[in-house]
Order: sequence, then structure tokens, then C-alpha cells
Amino acid sequence: MSNSSRIRIVFAGTPDFSVPPLQRLIDSGLAPIAVLTQPDRPAGRGRQLLASPVKQAATAAGIPVHQPFTLRNTAAFDLVSGFEPDLLIVVAYGLILPENVLRIPRNGCWNIHASLLPRWRGAAPIQRAIEAGDQESGVCIMLMDEGLDTGPVIQSASIRLDDGETGGSLHDRLSGLGASLLLECVQRLVRGEPVEARPQPESGATYAKKLDKAEARVDWTEPAETLERRIRAFDPWPVAWCMVGEERVRIWKATLASVSHASRPGTVLAAGKRGIDIATGRGVLRLLELQRPGKRRMSVDDYLNAVSLPERLEPGNL
Repeated sequence: MSNSSRIRIVFAGTPDFSVPPLQRLIDSGLAPIAVLTQPDRPAGRGRQLLASPVKQAATAAGIPVHQPFTLRNTAAFDLVSGFEPDLLIVVAYGLILPENVLRIPRNGCWNIHASLLPRWRGAAPIQRAIEAGDQESGVCIMLMDEGLDTGPVIQSASIRLDDGETGGSLHDRLSGLGASLLLECVQRLVRGEPVEARPQPESGATYAKKLDKAEARVDWTEPAETLERRIRAFDPWPVAWCMVGEERVRIWKATLASVSHASRPGTVLAAGKRGIDIATGRGVLRLLELQRPGKRRMSVDDYLNAVSLPERLEPGNL
């Protein structure tokens, strides 16, 4: 099947999450005629410019890559319209598509959104689902409109969240699921089958606000259950942390301890090979894997061999 003779696809994406959907199209003989991705960014200690994961994948496949700083000007409109696309696929691109660009493709702009819309519209649906204790999540192939993830849904698929689900594990699962669902929808379009989009329900909408590093600061006055979910949600970024003396310590893994207490939040109740038990506003959180500044991630056993814990971690001084 010749892609150029069947359907003209332009793909817009930037981070790792966008790569499996792009690669699935390429491997299925539906390679985009062009890829849009954000400009190269400084990275690492040397602050050298680094190409996005999508740019790297597209370049390896020989697909032309374009990196406009905005789509809100005439040059960007002319660029996209010049492709004469049948379909524009957007996956975590990171730039807003104005109305005139949304109207260019003959079959509209499709977006992979990592939630079961209308729940968790917005920038961080994966992490917010874990943080909120959701039992399921999923992906939607959505026909984009001018609203924030408000467009009608073409197709969706759901999965159950594992007890130990992290932001990283759910990210990878939903990226793969989204790639499969997208390919299924595109193939229907190629075959000339109807691809219908259903309006989102009026009720049940929630907003997944962008992650902020300040949120990762642990407040021991919160319930242990809330803190445990947040630690998992913020793995691998921004990573939960607290102060232990003068050190800022990252918390990579924790669990709920079946221990009652009448201590002030932040009190170190126990510390040993099983973990470090910290009193919270409700319940006890057992820390299992930590990271000191400039060091590797380590078990609490290794951590305790190197550090003396105070009796209490003061919530007001975190």
C-alpha cells in the first residue's frame, strides 16, 4: 500500500510518549509525509541543543521534520496547508493549534489523549489519575476543537491500574495502547469506512493541571494514603522529596504501614531494614527507597548505614 497515494498524514509530537504512535504508523506503511516537533532544547550539563525523541525517530525514518516556534502566524499556516494533509495527528506536541490550522486537514486533527475523557482534560492526566486513586485509565482518539481536550471522541480504550502503578509505568502502557488505537482508526479511514466522533458527556469533566515541582514537597500533615499515591504519581518526575536535616532527600518508593500512632506528623516512629515509618496526618507511611543529593537511588537499609535520622521531620520546615 502506498501511503502517498492513499492518505497524506502530518504528525505533530515531541516527547517519548509520541514515539510509539509515530513508529506504529511508519511500520504499518502509513508513514507521515512530514513531522512537526518543538525546536531543539538545551539539555545536560553542557546545555547543548538536543533533538526531541520524535525528531530523532522521524529523522531515522527519513521523514522531513519541521520545528516552528509557534503555529499562530502566517508562516506556520502556510507550512501546514502546503502539505495538503488529509489528516493531522497530534500527540503531546506542546504547541497550541489555532482554529485556522485545525481547519486545514480534510479529515480534521486527531489527538491521542491519555485519559478517559471527559475525566482529566489537561496537561497531566497520567499523574493526576494515579494521585486521585483512580482504578482505571485509558486513552481516547479525539477530534480536536478549539477547547482544552473538549472535542468529540472517535474511539477509546480503558485499562485497570495496578496497585504499584507509577507515572512512568502508566505512561508507557498508555503510549502503547494509544499507538494501537490510533492505527486502528487510521486504517479505517484508509479503507474508506466511516469514522464517527461522539460528543463528550456533559458531566464528569475534571482538569489535570500541569505538574509543578513545588507539589513534590512532602507535607507530613496529609494522610499517608494521599502521600503514597503522590509518590507513585511523581515517579519519574518531579519525584517526591522531603528534608532530612539539611539534606533534600528524594522519595522513590513507599507503602502504607499497618501501624497506629498518636504522634505528631513527621515523627520517625521506626527505622530499620523493613523501612522508615513516618507519622502522617492520618496513618503511617513506610519509606522504602530514597536518594540523597548527588547519590544513586538506594534501599532504606543502605540509606540508614550512611545517615542518622532526627526524631522528627518538621512539616513546617520541609
